Amino acid sequence: MARLPTVGRLHSGGIIATRYGLALNLLSIGRLKFESYEVENIRPLIVSSPLMREPLKRLGEKKLARAIGLTEITIGGMVAAGRWAPRVSAAGSLLAAGVFAVTLSFLVTTPEAWQVRERGREPKLSLAGQFLIKDVVLLGASLITAAESLNSIQRSR
Repeated sequence: MARLPTVGRLHSGGIIATRYGLALNLLSIGRLKFESYEVENIRPLIVSSPLMREPLKRLGEKKLARAIGLTEITIGGMVAAGRWAPRVSAAGSLLAAGVFAVTLSFLVTTPEAWQVRERGREPKLSLAGQFLIKDVVLLGASLITAAESLNSIQRSR
């Protein structure tokens, strides 16, 4: 019997760490999009992406980076609202899942994401690919926080 409260506390602590870790990542990464070096860092990702082609053409690299940054900051704030505004947090978490699905698509569209394949060997992630692969975890965190917020809404009815 004594294990259940411990498991419950672990679960609650894990949800809290996931929610605020996700929010902190979005806020931090979003803020970086206003720095010149980050515009340079994301250039290979956005110029190779079919999803970014039209926004890039309309806004240019610097404005697009800032628009992405503002979007990430807004979504991070929404995710963080979990305890006080579960509907807002659920929406933010689902939007975050969309953000990370888009960034994971860069693994397919960015030639620099993979190192040159040696004959008979599997492809290996480059530094850019290694940077992107973490978004699988952030996508999972987004889905977990969305589910937790939606569950909270159902419990309050």
